[in-house]
Amino acid sequence: MSTREGRIILAPPLIYLIFIALVWALSALLPLPLGENVWTRYLGWGLIDAGILLAAWSALALAQHKTTINPYKKPKRLLASGPFRYSRNPIYLGFNLIYCGIGLLLHSWWPWIALPLLILTMNRGVIVHEEQILEQLFGDSYRRYRRRVRRWL
Repeated sequence: MSTREGRIILAPPLIYLIFIALVWALSALLPLPLGENVWTRYLGWGLIDAGILLAAWSALALAQHKTTINPYKKPKRLLASGPFRYSRNPIYLGFNLIYCGIGLLLHSWWPWIALPLLILTMNRGVIVHEEQILEQLFGDSYRRYRRRVRRWL
């Protein structure tokens, strides 16, 4: 955990792990089965692969531009290239793809029921704080970027 602007928020990967554990437990304790077939397995693994690739591409772009991947550290640059051309939060978008892939592999409706709450948690608990800091640091450049590129996709 870290404190930013007087508020305590969890590290984003931890938020995703908590939600995955929650839906896995709910799937086991209160089954709401989702049909299982070969296509759900292929699509599930495909989403996981796509999410890993997107998150890795995003992390590599941050490293190449010598700015931090850690949302609790001060970024040195505003990225608007690579995956950041399409999403202001491509790492979190990648995490969402991984979550959805796991959701398909669980063969349960619980991951889909919890998905809006996960997105709301990320928006309010993490992204809004990050956006405030980016606006303070980069001002008009960030505001132009925010108008041009959507938060998720």
